[in-house]
Amino acid sequence: MPIAGEAAFADGVERLLASYRAIPETASVRLAKKTSNLFRARAVTTAPGLDVSGLGIVVSIDPQARTADVAGMCTYEDLVAATLPFGLAPTVVPQLKTITLGGAVTGLGIESTSFRGGLPHEAVRSMDILTGAGEIVTAAPGGPNEDLFFGFPNSYGTLGYSVRLTIELEPVKRFVELRHVRFHALAELQDAMDRIIGAGEFDGEEVHYLDGVVFSADEAYLCLGRQTDEDGPVSDYTGGDIFYRSIQHPDGVTRDRLTTHDYLWRWDTDWFWCSRAFGAQNPTIRRLWPKSMLRSSFYWKLVALDRRFDIGDRLAARRGDPPGERVVQDVEVPIENTTAFLEWFLTEIPIEPIWLCPLRLREPAPVGADPVRPWPLYPLEPKRTYVNIGFWSAVPMQPGQIEGRANRLIETRVSELDGHKSLYSDAFYTPEQFDELYGGARFRELKAAYDPQGRLLDMYAKAVRRQ
Repeated sequence: MPIAGEAAFADGVERLLASYRAIPETASVRLAKKTSNLFRARAVTTAPGLDVSGLGIVVSIDPQARTADVAGMCTYEDLVAATLPFGLAPTVVPQLKTITLGGAVTGLGIESTSFRGGLPHEAVRSMDILTGAGEIVTAAPGGPNEDLFFGFPNSYGTLGYSVRLTIELEPVKRFVELRHVRFHALAELQDAMDRIIGAGEFDGEEVHYLDGVVFSADEAYLCLGRQTDEDGPVSDYTGGDIFYRSIQHPDGVTRDRLTTHDYLWRWDTDWFWCSRAFGAQNPTIRRLWPKSMLRSSFYWKLVALDRRFDIGDRLAARRGDPPGERVVQDVEVPIENTTAFLEWFLTEIPIEPIWLCPLRLREPAPVGADPVRPWPLYPLEPKRTYVNIGFWSAVPMQPGQIEGRANRLIETRVSELDGHKSLYSDAFYTPEQFDELYGGARFRELKAAYDPQGRLLDMYAKAVRRQ
């Protein structure tokens, strides 16, 4: 992606502000955006929204300072395309190409560098944010609007929308050397993951990237990546071959090698493993499937069609099967509770595979951060390792079953294990539970300061009530 420059950015800001002024004062302020990486249903509205069409750009890159100025609606696909020619990449690159930088900051993002690089918002040096009052303010640690800077992550557009972000970049090499390590017991995988995070290496080799996949209680893997400039053959998982299937092997360790670009997008081709729901992993169908449509953004269109016409439930009814409850979630539990959650999940919720991604908040925290809750709307503890556990499928619903039965069970179990759940999908918390888990009192203080007229949605209304 070409670097757009200040003039293009200024034009995008003018369009944004003009669209804000065109929204009736009685209407909620929302994005005029047709696509989303959220899995919760959104209320249908005919009111005009914010025009962010000019904010999908990289404004500038400073290779010496290793920073980038990026408009809030720039996708990571475009951001990576702009930074890799400089031998640089964002410190955390979420798994799907169409996730935007602003979305990953306000809604959280994670990837295999998170055990050493934290979450995307921790690489932000400053943000320009359009508040509910229609003002663009700069928020930075130790500087202006510091309270908004720390409260913005996990606010999902209820405190404002990021217009421009200055982020840190890190140097990367041309290739990633992979080791896929098999474990026959979940407790052994948990212990190995903990040791790798502490040492930054495994069997004498550095580990720069770390995630994992659980197929069953006795088949689980850690995927260890090491940056390298050494030339050699590379694999290609953008066509016929499927990345997550390449991980599996009977025992021990297998090796693989990808370009850094292909490593960063290794999960996008098949949307992790969710492309199988559309038949895209059937060898016969895959040969006919256009390569340009083997990507998450196209599967999103198929999901939208399914939601509109209830295709999946209609097909299930023809087979005599009950409709499905969508269980699409990412949760974080402390690493010491990972095995307990996985064993419970594999017994209670019939979904596999499961993605694992460890994370730790960066140290030291930015200047001005609260030492106990640096990011109050998603209060992970400093100096503590968590494991993100992702599962994305559906389970059969039974007659008379309470709405969201499986999701409610998961929420309860996560809380019992001192964890948290991401809010990009369905949630069923009571207002009191939500307040306790997601910084309710602090949120209301920020809401009063930056959206005094309530032009933006309330966080509970948006995340749980699906308004």
